[in-house]
Amino acid sequence: MAKRLFIKTYGCQMNVYDSARMADVLAPLGYAPACEAAAADMVILNTCHIREKAAEKVFSELGRLRRLKAARARRGGAMIVAVAGCVAQAEGAEILRRAPFVDMVFGPQAYHRLPEMVARATRAGSGVLETDFAPEPKFDSLPEAAAPQGISAFLTVQEGCDKFCTFCVVPSPRGAEYSRPAGEVLAEARRLVAAGAREITLLGQNVNAYHGRSPEGGGAWGLGRLIRALAGCEGLVRIRYTTSHPLDMDEELISAHGEVPALMPFLHLPVQSGSNRVLAAMNRRHTVDEYRRVVARLRAARPDIALSSDLIVGYPGETEAEFRATLALVGEVGFAQAYSFKFSPRPGTPAAAMAGQVPEAVKEERLAELQALLRAQQTAFNRACVGRTLPVLFERAGRHPGQLVGRSPYLQAVHARVPEARRAELLGTVAELSIRSALPNSLSGALVAGGAAAGAEIERASA
Repeated sequence: MAKRLFIKTYGCQMNVYDSARMADVLAPLGYAPACEAAAADMVILNTCHIREKAAEKVFSELGRLRRLKAARARRGGAMIVAVAGCVAQAEGAEILRRAPFVDMVFGPQAYHRLPEMVARATRAGSGVLETDFAPEPKFDSLPEAAAPQGISAFLTVQEGCDKFCTFCVVPSPRGAEYSRPAGEVLAEARRLVAAGAREITLLGQNVNAYHGRSPEGGGAWGLGRLIRALAGCEGLVRIRYTTSHPLDMDEELISAHGEVPALMPFLHLPVQSGSNRVLAAMNRRHTVDEYRRVVARLRAARPDIALSSDLIVGYPGETEAEFRATLALVGEVGFAQAYSFKFSPRPGTPAAAMAGQVPEAVKEERLAELQALLRAQQTAFNRACVGRTLPVLFERAGRHPGQLVGRSPYLQAVHARVPEARRAELLGTVAELSIRSALPNSLSGALVAGGAAAGAEIERASA
């Protein structure tokens, strides 16, 4: 019988991609997916270190796994428990100290060595710790064969970050910036498309800093050049990328937004604050005006582009006037959606030790006010889509009978009633939908007579 593998993934899309590749690495050892931890012979927690109390959440889950592992042992079986990802990289020794039943702890740069780690853990009967950065890129050792990801797939093209924002833990667990060679990325994209993907989201901690070696050698491609090459992959109808830094929005990439139909008109571009002093304290290395200019250039290239962002309130030393400057910038730019957080000190980051920590109650008040504005903007953006015809890539069946769910060019979830005879035909295709209603987080539409959109062509509506 096949051994069973369950991976619980926390955090970002890059962890989702990593989890899929871990399963690919373990498949030759006979591991097939399990639907829950209790049914698995190996359980991997692929962790994220960005959110507050990330480590505590991992230890809480490990407590549950300890009981499952003990119950399996009483029945004469065995369960391998592993902790992977950024919490593992940052706190590996502490995990083995506090949870000695854990068999393997490894960082995001080490999972290509999983077969060796499994063998060592099985022989030694004690925890294996792998948090060193390998001299060779892990991607060189990953198998080409991969399980299908579905209609929408993730593809990591860049890892690490050299920006060193003072609030961020990414440089520690993920390391320095590394860009995969363009030829390697194109080959993996073609394999994803052959396995059924119609949309690919390019991933990186700082994805638009991509500078991968060109297939011809002798130079590097930026992200804009890579996107143009990907657009030539037969069967690939949509391209997205995340997460970006304002400093790395170069002209080649901006022009791609206006010239490559497959590149969706939706961009996540974190600004973090509307105060230049706070941005400087964050070591963001851009000003508010520089962010505005990037937005203006993007909208000149692609008038219907929709923006998303990350915003932090209550950064150490943030005054009421600086918070109001953030609100003013949000009101001026206008976001289709955004992620907003109150500052939380991450151990080991410069911001955690800064003077002027803002009281928790003040942070909560500011966050509530900012989120009310962001919700209003998202609601207004969704309502503005009512009455329009949008191309929607259908990805899956909906929760209700007769319903399919897909994504608009602006990443909104869109659901529609579809005749039973057409459901299988429409999955994985782009269809024109007349948008009938808007909810806070989704749209509802109906198929336009005549139905499917050609390729990845997007309606160019004015903002």
